[in-house]
Amino acid sequence: MPLLPVIENPEKHRWAGLLARPVFHSESLDALVRKILEDVKKNGDSAVDAYSLQFDGVLAVNRTVQPGEFDLAEKQLGENLKAAIRQAKRNIETFHAGQLIPEPVVEIQAGIRCWRKPVAIEKVGLYIPGGTAPLFSTLLMLGVPAKLAGCDEIIICTPSQKDGSVHPAILYTAKITGIRKIFRAGGVQAIAAMAYGTESIPAVNKIFGPGNQYVTHAKKMIQQEGIAIDMPAGPSELAVYADETAVPAYVAADLLSQCEHGPDSQVILVTGSRAFAEKVNAELEAQIEKLPRKDIARKSLANSKIFITRDRSVAMDLLNAYAPEHLILACSDVESMTGKVRNAGSVFIGNYAPESAGDYASGTNHTLPTNGFARAYSGVSMDSFVKKISFQQLTREGLQSISNTVVEMARAEGLQAHANAVEIRFIKPDAELK
Repeated sequence: MPLLPVIENPEKHRWAGLLARPVFHSESLDALVRKILEDVKKNGDSAVDAYSLQFDGVLAVNRTVQPGEFDLAEKQLGENLKAAIRQAKRNIETFHAGQLIPEPVVEIQAGIRCWRKPVAIEKVGLYIPGGTAPLFSTLLMLGVPAKLAGCDEIIICTPSQKDGSVHPAILYTAKITGIRKIFRAGGVQAIAAMAYGTESIPAVNKIFGPGNQYVTHAKKMIQQEGIAIDMPAGPSELAVYADETAVPAYVAADLLSQCEHGPDSQVILVTGSRAFAEKVNAELEAQIEKLPRKDIARKSLANSKIFITRDRSVAMDLLNAYAPEHLILACSDVESMTGKVRNAGSVFIGNYAPESAGDYASGTNHTLPTNGFARAYSGVSMDSFVKKISFQQLTREGLQSISNTVVEMARAEGLQAHANAVEIRFIKPDAELK
């Protein structure tokens, strides 16, 4: 039996059911997550310690990472890995710096000038998972744009390893990114600490970063209290469109790369050829046995499917309906297909654009909307770390030129004081201005 079931030409009314993500009932998390949030809000560091000991089996002797730990971490890492991290950082910086484009001052009409100015969010918190996989790449994806944006305070919360240390790759990445405020705290308690503040961990204005279902739920709950987060997020996902020009082994490798994230990840392949689908399934069988995380990958494949569609137009409609976090287009006439993408977090074009490239070093951000949120959300970018404040400057002549418009509209809405704020400026002479 093939690892991925093959579904041929499903009727459109079946798409929603066939494309459903793995179901997780968040109601079961509410009570536990809320209890932890409220406990940390009330009891601060002592609550963080208690939950770190309960869930991670670690009690931090010193919650704050000390300067000497950064130097030790650098010595512990191999030169090849350090060089890889530095190259990835350069590429991520180059891509994100290109987004720092000043907006023009717009002369609306004589005497009225309007513009927008990006202003960095003052305090941001980055959550960097450190459990089964220490995601130092995520630190680059969040820390680099935060530094470029000019955020005044950038803090990191990351769980300790079993010996109480922070993974050296995380510390080295933080060091070269220029972030020194790192706290040993993981899980819901870390999100709560950054949201409310504790004796040692400062409260921030916006929280970024991925995590397990508990962390994700905590972020959603603190957002309801007015604390900003990067975006709603869930398990990782990948969709691939491949035609006869694609390489089955490459496609299978791409699908498995996403499956190893976790058992609740999901992948789909859309193609026009049953023969190609069978080749990919054969490659999946061959490649999965060589993976250290093959058990996790198999569970993820149980959530996944191959679709065969009668033409490219239907294929793209299906992919847009799915709105994947990652989308690979491995096909001919790829320019035409990219032009039809409406819903995706990040798109990878051609046989030599694996999703792994974007996860690490192509330069784009890998913090992306999942669970269909790509229909309305973008991935993390420079815009995620700034507020864009609008400005307007009017002369007397400029205000006079729109005064009748403002007064008429204000009165029609029953807001006489709005109208008065314009009219008084032409009743009172300029000489009265101090």
